Amino acid sequence: MIKNSENKFKILRLQKKWKVAVLGSGSWATALVKILTENKRNVGWYIRNDDDALKIMKGGVNPKYLNSLKLKTKRLNINCEINKIVKEADVILVAIPSIYAFKELNKINIDVSKKIFVSAVKGVLPEKMQILGDFFHHHFQISYDQIGVIAGPCHAEEIAMEKLSYLTFSCPNTTNAKVISKWLQCKYVRVSISTDITGTEYAAMLKNCYAIAAGIAQGLGYGDNFMSVLMSNSIREMKRFIKNIYKMKRNINNSAYLGDLLVTGYSSFSRNRKLGVMLGKGYNIQDSLLEMNMIAEGYYGSISAFQISQKHKSSTPILDTVYSIMYNKANAKKAFKKLESKLD
Repeated sequence: MIKNSENKFKILRLQKKWKVAVLGSGSWATALVKILTENKRNVGWYIRNDDDALKIMKGGVNPKYLNSLKLKTKRLNINCEINKIVKEADVILVAIPSIYAFKELNKINIDVSKKIFVSAVKGVLPEKMQILGDFFHHHFQISYDQIGVIAGPCHAEEIAMEKLSYLTFSCPNTTNAKVISKWLQCKYVRVSISTDITGTEYAAMLKNCYAIAAGIAQGLGYGDNFMSVLMSNSIREMKRFIKNIYKMKRNINNSAYLGDLLVTGYSSFSRNRKLGVMLGKGYNIQDSLLEMNMIAEGYYGSISAFQISQKHKSSTPILDTVYSIMYNKANAKKAFKKLESKLD
């Protein structure tokens, strides 16, 4: 009994000394850096662009994202060499947009199999058709016990404004989950713990696709009554999709699934909803993407979601409709007219 207590104390002592790093320089990465440094964690921060890194260190703000947010630069070790940042960290939070994540993570050429990797990416790797957790496991030989997922519902903009927000931290290793979730918790962020890394990661991808659908509906002039039915069907469709990939006991009405879907589908901060609105108003996909000053993950996620759905033979009429509009140039009005009869 004494030996077990000593071992637990030793593990706890090691966990307190864990060093953390954030990979990525976008709005969500910046928001995570804010939370971590305000919780008195020193943070290694990988920023690909030399000029951006220099401006952050000199001015204390990210010039491109959340630029009203003052950062605690004394707690930051910024480097444009990903291997230097990763080598010094025990826990690595990946917050790179999915479209760029594979290219950046592929630069890692050191052994990271003993480190903890956490996905804060809201999409799948298009090159691999994998969620980040599976990529970490197969590419870097990292145990699933050392993999985590940060899920919403949470917009980076509201973190910057310190609006009360909720996160879900998923990890099969509940001890690791408890330690890391404390780093993310503060006066304006509450964190719950889950073991469903697969479900929460797929949900983070899918909700962006459904937010595009919500935006298209708004752009086409549908009202609140239809929108409520669309969102109700979206969460059931999400449940079927995830269940076909990985069966486990999960409450799809929890914040990481339904909550994240609702905030992305309804919020004015949602870039995916904004993309959908433009499509509904008649913009073509190329012009709509050019109008966006930030990446709409749902555009890239929808092709992955469609292909995965086809592979697992899931019934996903909403995803299919979004995919057809963006990739098959289907007329949004006609496509949604057909979708109407498939909703209840």
